[in-house]
Amino acid sequence: MGSGYLILAGLIMLVSWMVSSKLKSKFELYSKLHLQNNMSGAEIAEKMLADNGITDVRVISTPGQLTDHYNPTDKTVNLSEAVYNHRSAAAAAVAAHECGHAVQHSIGYEWLTMRSKLVPIVSVASTYMQWILLAGILMIRTFPQLLLIGIIIFAATTLFSIITLPVEYDASNRALAWLENKHMLTQEEQSGAKDALKWAARTYVVAAIGSIATLLYYISIYSGSSRRD
Repeated sequence: MGSGYLILAGLIMLVSWMVSSKLKSKFELYSKLHLQNNMSGAEIAEKMLADNGITDVRVISTPGQLTDHYNPTDKTVNLSEAVYNHRSAAAAAVAAHECGHAVQHSIGYEWLTMRSKLVPIVSVASTYMQWILLAGILMIRTFPQLLLIGIIIFAATTLFSIITLPVEYDASNRALAWLENKHMLTQEEQSGAKDALKWAARTYVVAAIGSIATLLYYISIYSGSSRRD
């Protein structure tokens, strides 16, 4: 790999680490901000679903940290144990955000639909992509088409990371709007929830930028080989 790519990859990794560290510190901070309404993350989630007329989605607890997600297949809002049981601004933000995805699903939000269709493709691509790209680079002089195949597969994962951006930002916007309109939080709690979700969204931005940069790197290798030929 060229030194230019190694420098770029190092910078992206550094920024990713900085954003992730900031996110962790923000959630630790707002996890200590107890809700005056004394509602747990699970209760926040159940109320948001009910207020949006969603009755076929279950709110369940899932083990681990940062394992919160919405599963459109079985229609469950999965909250990590800390979020499910805690009564903090951070728990409220995460619970409402995941319910934002449930709302997206219920109304057929187009970006979520597009991302869901890409999931099986990305799942398969992730299994073989790195091996195909590595083999493609090693065989660039004799079989450049293999690298091209790897680039096409990698482009699918890059597209997935790009489509994820509007999905995540929209879910956060729906969550924050509901929390504010229903007067679920105090002004301080609302500000904390907004700040926490802002930093969570930035992790997806960094991931998308990293994926785009890596895709362009592989394209440059393939283009350079084609010009030499």
